[in-house]
Amino acid sequence: MPTEDKIRIDKWLWAARFFKTRALATEAVSGGKVHLNQTRIKPSRSVNVGDKLSIKKGSETFEIRILELSDRRGPAKLAETLYEELPDSILARTLSREERKQQYAALPETHGRPDKKSRRQWRRITGRD
Repeated sequence: MPTEDKIRIDKWLWAARFFKTRALATEAVSGGKVHLNQTRIKPSRSVNVGDKLSIKKGSETFEIRILELSDRRGPAKLAETLYEELPDSILARTLSREERKQQYAALPETHGRPDKKSRRQWRRITGRD
């Protein structure tokens, strides 16, 4: 993987496999989902080795430090060598994942669509019959 002195953040995020396309990476940076050293940035901003990124994807937030620069999207194993995730970030993500699991476990189980008998019972109960 070629390394350069500076590279655009949207290109690096795409090469590090945080986003599937470069357009999605650009949209995330423009939308304020990516912060460089605790500051909001534009997609054309250059990143350097040692910079800290905060990336919000869905309900998860990744706090990473850039170890290498690359503008080529390679295999996932090589993409993992481009950055290291900070230990606090790993802990926070696992805690939030467990919290979400507990929230969903508390919800009642549904077994798909109701059958004909269940629909009739529901209509009788709600008075829509």
